[in-house]
Formats: sequence, C-alpha cells, structure tokens
Amino acid sequence: MNQLFKVITFTVAIVCGYSAIAAESPNNFSDSVKRGQYLAHLGDCVACHTDKGGKPMAGGLELKTPFGALYSTNITPDQKTGIGEYSFEQFDRVMRKGVAADGHNLYPAMPYPSYSKMSPDDMRALYQYLMLGVAPVNKANIESQMKWPYNMRWGLSFWNILFGGSKPFSADASQTSQWNRGAYIVQGMGHCGSCHTPRGILFQEKAMSQEGSSGKYFLSGSTVDSWHAVNLRNLWTVPEIASFLKTGRNQHATAYGTMTEVIGLSTQNFTDDDLTAIAVYLKSLSGEGEKQSQPVVAVEKTQLYKTASGLSYVQFCSTCHMSDGKGVPKVFPPLAGNKSILSEDPTSVIHVVLSGWKSAETKTNHRVVGMPEYGSLADAELAGIITFIRSSWGNAAPAVTVDQVKTVRGQLHLAAQAETKFVTPRFSRMLDKSNASQLVYGMRLMSETGVLLPENVGNSLNCSSCHTNAGTVANASPFVGVAAQFPAYAPRAGKIIDLEDRINGCFKRSMNGKALAKDSIEMKAMISYMKWVNGPYKKDEQIPGRGVGKIDKTLIPNLDNGKVVYQAQCAVCHGVNGEGVKRADGRYAFPMVWGEESFNLGAGMARTYTAAAFIKQNMPMGHNTQFPLGQGGVLTDQEAVDVADYFSHMGRPDFTDKTKDWPNGGKPKDARY
Repeated sequence: MNQLFKVITFTVAIVCGYSAIAAESPNNFSDSVKRGQYLAHLGDCVACHTDKGGKPMAGGLELKTPFGALYSTNITPDQKTGIGEYSFEQFDRVMRKGVAADGHNLYPAMPYPSYSKMSPDDMRALYQYLMLGVAPVNKANIESQMKWPYNMRWGLSFWNILFGGSKPFSADASQTSQWNRGAYIVQGMGHCGSCHTPRGILFQEKAMSQEGSSGKYFLSGSTVDSWHAVNLRNLWTVPEIASFLKTGRNQHATAYGTMTEVIGLSTQNFTDDDLTAIAVYLKSLSGEGEKQSQPVVAVEKTQLYKTASGLSYVQFCSTCHMSDGKGVPKVFPPLAGNKSILSEDPTSVIHVVLSGWKSAETKTNHRVVGMPEYGSLADAELAGIITFIRSSWGNAAPAVTVDQVKTVRGQLHLAAQAETKFVTPRFSRMLDKSNASQLVYGMRLMSETGVLLPENVGNSLNCSSCHTNAGTVANASPFVGVAAQFPAYAPRAGKIIDLEDRINGCFKRSMNGKALAKDSIEMKAMISYMKWVNGPYKKDEQIPGRGVGKIDKTLIPNLDNGKVVYQAQCAVCHGVNGEGVKRADGRYAFPMVWGEESFNLGAGMARTYTAAAFIKQNMPMGHNTQFPLGQGGVLTDQEAVDVADYFSHMGRPDFTDKTKDWPNGGKPKDARY
C-alpha cells in the first residue's frame, strides 16, 4: 500500500538549477511570459521535468517504484517530442484534468488536482511561458515501465472522477486579499498538500483545502517516500515561516530531504509579498490536536554523561548541535523544540541520521552546510541517540525503536562506507569500565577544557579544538595509540618527556594557559582517558589515522588566495575577523583563530604546514556527509597551505619560552620564531 502511494505522489528530485532556463530563454519576454516564468517557479515545474544533468524541462527524470518506473515528460515546445503542438485548450485539460492531448490519463504524480485551482489568466501565462520562454529540446519521452495491474491507465479515469481536478480557486470574501493570495498559492500552484496532506484509502489527498469536514487533514503532515512531511498548520510566526521558505532555515529548523530542493529550486524565488501571504495563510490554520513542545530546559548531567545514549549524543552530535541541543544560529539547526524532531512519525529524523543531509543553497545562503551519514552505526545505537534527542531539553516525543530504524534503513539505498583500519572508540563503552566516572571526566576535560579548568586555559580553545571529538577522529590528532608512545624524545623540548609533559605543553601553547599539577585529579583523569582511547596499540606500532595527515611542504603559500578561501570556507564558523562564534551564554561554539584569545606562537597550529595538514583533512567541518563530522575533502593542498599561512600569521599571543625550543636543532622551516 505504501509502495503504490509512492507511485502516485509528487516526488521532488535534485536537478539542475532554474538559472539554466533563463540562460536558454529569449532575452525579451513579454509581460505575460515573464509572469508565466514566475508561475513556473510557484509550481516548481523544473524539479520533476528535468533529468539530472539534462536540458531544462526536457523530462526523463525517473521515479522509481517496486512496481516499475515512471518518467517525467518533455514539456519544452519541441513539436515532435514536447508539447509544441499542444493548443491552449489541450494544455489546460492536462493541467486541470490530467488528460494528455492524445487522451491518455496521467498518473497523479503530476499534481493536477492542485493545478486545477489556477485562474484562467495564470494558466494562459504559464502556457505562453512554456511555449515562448523555454528552449525546445528534441528528446523522446520514455515509456512508463509499470507492472500489471498498475500499467492499466483506464483505472485512472475512475480515480479522476472521484478525486481529479476541481474548479478554479474561489476567494473567501471574509478574509483579506493577502490571506486569499496565500491560500491560492498553497492550495494551487504550490501544491503543498501533495506532500504535507495525508492520503486516503484510494491514495487521494484527504483534503484539498481547510474547508469542510475533512479540512482538518489539510497540511496536517504525511509520510512520503521515506520522509515525513511535517504538519504545517500553525507552525511558526509569519516572519519565521517566510524566512524559512526564502533561506531554508530559521531559528527553529533547517530544511531537509525533498524540502531542500523545493526551497533551492522554487520558494527562494518567490516575491517577499507572496512569501508573507503564504505564511499568513498557513499561520491561520488551526493547530488543534497538535502536541506542543515544552520549554527548553537543561539536560541533567547524569542523563548526558551516565547513559550510553547520552554519551553517544555527546560524541556524534554535540559538536554541531551543542550539549544543550540549541545548535549554532545560522549554521547548525537546534534540536530542542524542533518540530521535525518531535513529530509522532520519526521517519524523517531516522532518514537524516542514516543518510546525512545538506542544507539548501540559496541566494542568501551560498555556504552549504552538511550533516554526516551515520548509517555505519548499529540500529540499536542510532535508536538510542534519536530517542535521547526526542526526550531531552523539554522535547517529549515517543521513543524510537530498533525496528523503526531497521525499517527506514531497508527503504534507503545507502552508499557503502569507505573501508578504514581506524576504529572509532565509542564514548558509551566507557560505562563498562570500573573507573567509568574517571574516564568520562577525562573526556569532558578534553571537550570542555575552558569551562572545567578556567585557571589553566587562557583562550577560547579546548583540547577538542585540535584533537577532534576528544581525540577519536582519524587524522585529527587522535589519541588512539598515543599513550603507548610515552615516554618519548621530543625534538622541540630536546629531551625525553612523559605524557603529562605533553599535555601540559598543550595547556601552555595551544591554550595559552598554565600547566596542570601532574598529581592533580584532573591530570589523572585525562591520562586515564587517553590510556583507554589508546586501545590495543603498543609503542612504535603502526597506528592508522595517527596525526593530522600529510601535506605537500614544497608548496609556496599565496596569502591573497588564503584570504579568499578563509572568507568562503572558514568565516561561517570562525568569524570574518577570526573572532570565533559565541553562543547566547557567552561561551564559544567555535574558537578564535587569531587574536588574544587564540593559540600562541608556540602552538603547533601556528606553523603553516602543520595547520595546512589539519585543515586539509578536517576543515571545513559540517560541509559534507562524511562520517563522523562531515569534515575535510573540500580544499586542495594549495588552498589548505594558502589559508593556513593566512590565519596562522595573523596577530596572536607571544610564547615567552620560545627561546628554549629545539635546543638540539631541527627547528621546522615554518616555525614562527
């Protein structure tokens, strides 16, 4: 039943940008054709009628189903393969009734029940645009490959009698013109109900508007193609809804799944007046029966650090979404109070966690933000993390079961994970040890160093700023195998040092602070934690993922390009002027990378090629869907060297003991002193 539902529902796909249409269109549009172009944006026509990498509106996009496949049709004005021979009357019929020029019935993957609400003038303007404003493409349509009995199109005639096109939209005289404009778009060209309205037993939308006895179902949320389209009724404030549709984000949520493409291809192009009208209409719909989220509250430390699911959240989610679930404004969305997270149907949150996500690229948000794929984690582990999220910080949604995760996983075609010899230590397994509380404290000292040790940290950094996820990420200075290497000769010190000395070196250099007493509770906790993360490795043993990777040290830095790369890729998290990003409580979400609260001249990250290697492997973070932090894989060696030289040579604190370094020689060529 759900599979047939997929066949006849609207599916949005990632396709080439709408700008390609304009590039191939005549320069001098008539007013009507220009209006038709805007209407095509309202109807998101390009999304389904353009194949990936294909010509705009030439069709061929495959909609896969277990019963076969449907292919979108060529709606360019080509006379042989497109709609160039369509009269306006034939076009009007296919748009309102789902009946093609030759008389065959379309599958209602084409949302003609919604398009039937279009005014005659808008229908004609859209027709004129498609005929005069779109370049003709000679591309034959692909026959549908539906299996019996779904290939029997005559059955659609009966469906159309019951649920097909209706009369054009009729304004409600009791409402404002703004409200009516919003209703017209949402119910008609916008066809929001195709995804957000639940379906009946015959797979029809249960309501096409808010009117009548069935109106309560309109836009009340529905699961479509392994995504749960959320309840749009009384969602947020009017400005917040408009902002979301224009930019793909607001302070409450970020677009995901098919909605990302809807915003990128369609709604970001709407006028501000239309966005506000849509928001006014949606806000007017009753949210009766909807569960309200509770006020955001702090999560008890016992829940966060003494449960397996809490520790898993800390390890895999808190770097971006923060330990309080509030996220980072304009970068990473909040989880606390997020209605997508709180939905009764957890399909979407499971889907996102399994397969990753990328934000919409819009005119106002060019910088795409990504979330990693966590499909490599076990179903039970994921169920625990998602349940923790849905029940923390005032969130109150049902627990997610292992079977629910398994079901969604089975519906997806997850890419195979790249093989690696590096095994990520799991924070949750510290609870199995007799000294669990000490290990967890040691991990927290690595992740919350400045908060827990304010007398020893003199800047905005934590140990995890360089040793990502408390030293559990490959090529991000992981602690795996490190403890076994000490005591060891340190060229910079010119002598043999122990692990405590190495930790204190970071306090004095990278955190521009003061050394810890070697016999302190905090130092012992950090040492115990590092020994646990060390794993089975022994001294001088080959350790996969150790260090920060390699970089070509023969490359000559280009400072001008370094500034360009920094502003494009780094500023979103570290500030335009290297000032970092602070949270509402004044704490740093992401540290300063130059200035008085950054690392000093003695830090390894102040060296161009050391910083470049780290950046190449680990930055920008949250840019792609790579496990575990969506990091790296963006910059070339040259770009990494350029941006490393740019920010590492900006003003920063001096290191008073620099004259004592490398007493036996061997100072690297990129040392700052």
